[in-house]
Amino acid sequence: MLSPDQYLAIALFVFALSATPGPNNVMLTAAGANFGLRRTVPHLLGVSTGLGALITLVAMGLGSLLTRYPAMHVALQIAGSVYLLYLAWRIATADNAATGAKVHAPIRFVEAFGFQFANPKVWIMGISAVGLFTEPGERYALSAATVVVVAMAVNLPSVSLWACFGTVIGRFLHEPTIRRRFNYVMGAMTAACVALVVL
Repeated sequence: MLSPDQYLAIALFVFALSATPGPNNVMLTAAGANFGLRRTVPHLLGVSTGLGALITLVAMGLGSLLTRYPAMHVALQIAGSVYLLYLAWRIATADNAATGAKVHAPIRFVEAFGFQFANPKVWIMGISAVGLFTEPGERYALSAATVVVVAMAVNLPSVSLWACFGTVIGRFLHEPTIRRRFNYVMGAMTAACVALVVL
């Protein structure tokens, strides 16, 4: 079993990476502003469960597989960049909740889940968490499972803060022109995150 200090270290590590700006939090802010918190819940759950799934696969050896076969890493970068640009377009042309002009639905659970495998910040979190907080030998599987559970438990409320922040912003976006400009800016910020993938 991990010590209380180790649990705290995992929690602080995940909070620091989950609560700071990145592609997920930009998209969740935009989702909260356009669709409200309730309709953003599937997106939130997709982010946290996707993180848990990625950490699980890294613990099972996926991280070393990408190191061994660089072409897989390049393919993941390309796919991630394309998908991120698609999500940026979805945000820039989002459903206008204030006017009822329905263009797009919120990002679905499966889309948010899948995006975690294209998100460089989540890969850094997963590989670092497995490397830093798992224990060797017979205790590896239990310690890896503990990392997954703590990471998901800390990630969900951390990213929810951004969706709540977006919901508050949405209350000030009654003018269609202002809401459109907000969506364009959030879409552009999401598209700019492609630089994190390719650099």
